[in-house]
Amino acid sequence: MVTFNRSISLNRNVSYNRNVSFNRKALNVGSPRINRLNSVSRLFKLLVVIGSLLSFIIAFLCGYHYLLPALNVYGNISTFNNSESGSSCNVLDGNWVLDNRYPLYNATECPFAERGFDCLRNGREDDDYLKWSWKPRNCNFAAFNVQRLLERFRGKKVVFVGDSMSRTQWESLICLLMTGVQDKKSVYEVNGNEITKQIRYLGVRFGSFNFTIEFYRSVFLVQQGSMPKHAPKRVKSTLKLDKLDDISNHWIDSDILIFNTGQWWVPGKLFKIGCYFQVGNFLKLGMSIPTAYRTALDTWASWVEKSIDTNRTQIFFRTFEPSHWSNFTRRVCNVTQHPVFETEGREHSIFSDTVFDVVKNMTLPVTVLHVTSMSSFRSDAHVGQWSDNPSVPDCSHWCLPGVPDVWNEILLSYLLDDELHVR
Repeated sequence: MVTFNRSISLNRNVSYNRNVSFNRKALNVGSPRINRLNSVSRLFKLLVVIGSLLSFIIAFLCGYHYLLPALNVYGNISTFNNSESGSSCNVLDGNWVLDNRYPLYNATECPFAERGFDCLRNGREDDDYLKWSWKPRNCNFAAFNVQRLLERFRGKKVVFVGDSMSRTQWESLICLLMTGVQDKKSVYEVNGNEITKQIRYLGVRFGSFNFTIEFYRSVFLVQQGSMPKHAPKRVKSTLKLDKLDDISNHWIDSDILIFNTGQWWVPGKLFKIGCYFQVGNFLKLGMSIPTAYRTALDTWASWVEKSIDTNRTQIFFRTFEPSHWSNFTRRVCNVTQHPVFETEGREHSIFSDTVFDVVKNMTLPVTVLHVTSMSSFRSDAHVGQWSDNPSVPDCSHWCLPGVPDVWNEILLSYLLDDELHVR
């Protein structure tokens, strides 16, 4: 993994020692040699001041060029070579640029965008966050062509599997595609369900094009079990790390499969509510979360290699999406107006690193959508206080339209161009 770090450190702490003792009797004030030395000293100090001023101006101009959000916001991107292609195009390596073509849809007009993610409808007044697009550094994104996409999906089954971040991406893709459908009523949820957090399965059918885009809620990808017999009192439930989710049989006949997991792998959603890890019949009370995450992904990889026919199914795994809470309590959420300059380590994730480690050892082709770095700059695009429950701030989920649309543009670039590969 290659990481590019850009940091500027300005240290202006200059210590002056001005302990001077004047002895008028000992000092020959009228000496020409002393006067010449004083003149040279003053000239030297003047040159130092001028040099310092020039250095400051150069540093300021460099910072203006590279950091001003209206120009470029660079991501620290690293990707895994899962292709034998010699192509040098890497859509995941790029920068955020202002783009007047965005947003690509209106969430209020899309019946499949959750009210809680429609930040403008919920009272957000600034709309700058809607106007950023992702520009790959060494190639051009294919322009969003909705008719071409609708034909690409004709007769297909597209499945998203994961947590609420996966559901947000699912909603985004549906809203993007609906902009090209004339008869909006031909797009419907197959069971007539409203889009809610609780339902484990949601499926939207595009009747005119004979394809479905489905979402399965599986926040850990592996099975959740009840309390084992003779377990300690603190154990209320378990994650069976060696068994994939019991709804996984519904994913097998997909044409396109997009996985993600990560947001629930935290102590507050595990140990603090009495959920511990289990492998076989054995409780793993001392197992760390990163180790458990790796074990679960190994189980997922084994299932993919045994169950999925990659001659039919194209598989993607989207990496961890960073949050932007102001502290570790997840109570303070300060949404910015523009992308931030400093990611403060959010461009790295042990979960994303684990995804790469697991995928590179698989025998079947899996494309990693590495969105961690690019998303780490977008503290401006979170739901914040503009949700359907403004009393609960949210610096984890994203507004729609917004960052999940870019995730989908990257996904679609792989689906539309067989010659475009992750480098």
